[in-house]
Amino acid sequence: MSQQPPVRSTGSPPPRPDASMSLLTNVIDHALDEGYAEASARRAAEGGRMPTTLRARLGLAAGLALAAVVVTLGAAEARFSAPVVAKEREELIDRIHEETSAVDGLEKDIEKLRTEVGERQRAALQEHGGDQSGLVALLSGATEVEGPGLKLVVDDAKGADPGSGGDPRASSDFSDTGRVQDRDMQRIVNGLWQSGAEAVAINGQRLTALSAIRAAGDAILVDNKPLVPPYTVLAVGDGQRLSTRFQDSADGRYLHALEENFGIRSSISAQSQVRLPAAASLIVRTAQPRTAGAGTGDEPGTADTGKGTS
Repeated sequence: MSQQPPVRSTGSPPPRPDASMSLLTNVIDHALDEGYAEASARRAAEGGRMPTTLRARLGLAAGLALAAVVVTLGAAEARFSAPVVAKEREELIDRIHEETSAVDGLEKDIEKLRTEVGERQRAALQEHGGDQSGLVALLSGATEVEGPGLKLVVDDAKGADPGSGGDPRASSDFSDTGRVQDRDMQRIVNGLWQSGAEAVAINGQRLTALSAIRAAGDAILVDNKPLVPPYTVLAVGDGQRLSTRFQDSADGRYLHALEENFGIRSSISAQSQVRLPAAASLIVRTAQPRTAGAGTGDEPGTADTGKGTS
């Protein structure tokens, strides 16, 4: 009996190139979820017809009616409220204009009163100055002055970029050291007085013995009036001599240090003729000589207060 030859295996088929990407292949082959596919097929079979039952139709009609009512009410409310809002806006604008006009009027009254007070103070100085009334008016800033002098212009640094050298503002806490500060102007003005200036003005503001140079935010105030750079300082005196003395003084060297270390710009020049206005406001004070025994406390009411009478 002959033996059947063994059946030889034909071998397994070669693997697919995308066999290692079965998940990606499944996503590509079944891009639409089965539930969505079933709902889409059911809707296509129904043909997208309107609801056929009475309840469904009544629900659709009620929804449409409610939407129409909401839109209508919104349009009506906007229509009725628009004139009210416009009227309130016009009333607010009118009130702003009225208050602005009132403020302008008050400022004019203040300026008028300030001018009147200044004139009376100047008249009092001239009346009680005797033979030296002209000198008193000059020193107090009560009158305009003109003559040879000096012009000093000080301005902020370009870009206000601080330098790397020594800091002449040893105790300064300003964040922007490239800006001219009130303490800088104080030192400059004091240096000019000490160098022999007879009268000084900054940007047209006449300085007196009672003038104050302060800072308010980023602005420099001279007698409570804000100034903007560049700051033009005019001083009456021998221009060339005044310039030399100021630049050789400690305050002149201070200004030079600001130029070198912080880029603050300045220029100084002698002038053949400068004109300074009178001070905008004056405070009239008089002094009395101390009598013998004053301030010793021997007599009642004679205590020394250290203040003059006004």
